[in-house]
Amino acid sequence: MKQDYIIDIQHLSKSFGGVKVLDDVSFYVRRGEFVTLLGPSGCGKTTLLRQIAGFIAPDEGQILLEGRDISGIPPYQRPLNTVFQRYALFPHLDVYDNIAFGLKLQKVPEKEIEKRVKKMLKLVSMTDYEDRSVESLSGGQQQRVAIARALVNYPKVLLLDEPLAALDLKMRKDMQLEIKEIHREMGITFIYVTHDQEEALTLSDTIVVLNEGRIQQIGTPTDIYNEPCNSFVADFIGESTILNGTMIRDRRVEFMGHGFDCVDEGFGENVPVDVVVRPEDVYIMNRLEGAQFSGTVKSCIFKGVHYEMFVETDTGYELMVQDYNAFEPGSQVGLLIRPDDIQVMRKERTCNTIEGIMADETHVEMLGATFECLPQEGLAAGDKVRATVNFKDVELLDHQEDGTLAGEVHFLIYKGNHYHLTVLTDDGDRLWVDTNDIWDKGDLVGINIAPAGIKLEKCDE
Repeated sequence: MKQDYIIDIQHLSKSFGGVKVLDDVSFYVRRGEFVTLLGPSGCGKTTLLRQIAGFIAPDEGQILLEGRDISGIPPYQRPLNTVFQRYALFPHLDVYDNIAFGLKLQKVPEKEIEKRVKKMLKLVSMTDYEDRSVESLSGGQQQRVAIARALVNYPKVLLLDEPLAALDLKMRKDMQLEIKEIHREMGITFIYVTHDQEEALTLSDTIVVLNEGRIQQIGTPTDIYNEPCNSFVADFIGESTILNGTMIRDRRVEFMGHGFDCVDEGFGENVPVDVVVRPEDVYIMNRLEGAQFSGTVKSCIFKGVHYEMFVETDTGYELMVQDYNAFEPGSQVGLLIRPDDIQVMRKERTCNTIEGIMADETHVEMLGATFECLPQEGLAAGDKVRATVNFKDVELLDHQEDGTLAGEVHFLIYKGNHYHLTVLTDDGDRLWVDTNDIWDKGDLVGINIAPAGIKLEKCDE
């Protein structure tokens, strides 16, 4: 392990009740770094933090602290401290004694305790509050006390589990700046958990984006925002429009029915890709001269710093645009996207690929159900097959009982002129669907696939 790695997570996995919450997670944390674990609820970030703290044992993998495996070491013997969302302060103790509590347990001399506590009170801007009851403090002040208590014994790593989630917006933003300054002054390693993308971008040196127990991307805030590696990251981090495109050749991409110069290379020629365009990167003007394409403003809302507009392009796509100037609904506008502002990503998939077995010449068993298919030349009952189903050939129905399969909408992305959905079947399989219908995450649906939409080929034994 390199000398500047204070924590090295190696192939960590964890399941609860047969559900895999963390799946082969590996990354490292440099000494003195501010690392944020970012992802939606249920992605595994808090489970990962609690394993580092020692509150949960991993099923597989190792947690190395300065090269030493600490997986079997109890929490109180680890040189780590945790700040929780619920501050867990002692209501019967004043501010001073709450901060000093851990030092007194360690039997640190009283003069040293006083020196450290006063240093922490100054660090968290609460010098005049040492005799106050913690119950008389605001939420932000209580959080400052919790952070001071965690830092007073000089841990090698401070773990913070959504510590600002209970605060109002203004207080949360103020505390973000406080935490960033505390990290700068202390110089110790921070590992921070949040689902708030803006918070992660504000605080972090490095962001680890998680979804469904797996790492999606690791990078600086600038890398994560400007160079997302897949559609999930692009959709989750900030506002964006994600569109289907075709990489014509190096530095030339087609999307929304228009060709654009870009800076991306190495994709090949005429390759399907996803294209990310941030709303602040679309230039909008009240003339068509000098524009690459045109559109009609459908809505315009003032957001405090800028106006947010939705524009229907001349080819029927919808773009979000942010600009300091307002363009009234109904206005005809010109639009331009510069090469540096177009982010091209490789497609994770171009169709559904499903393993199955032929029941007879016109039926195939797959996804735990039997589907009708067109007669397949050269295939017989019992043959193992691979089915290919285009996204648009999966039909979703309002009632689960009306479908050959039942499922739930798990994730959705708007692609400018249609929605791209991830649907989980009752057996836990995934299907991807392109649709013009509006669904919400969590909707229960029936699933059908028309016979003509199922393309089969025999699998090699």
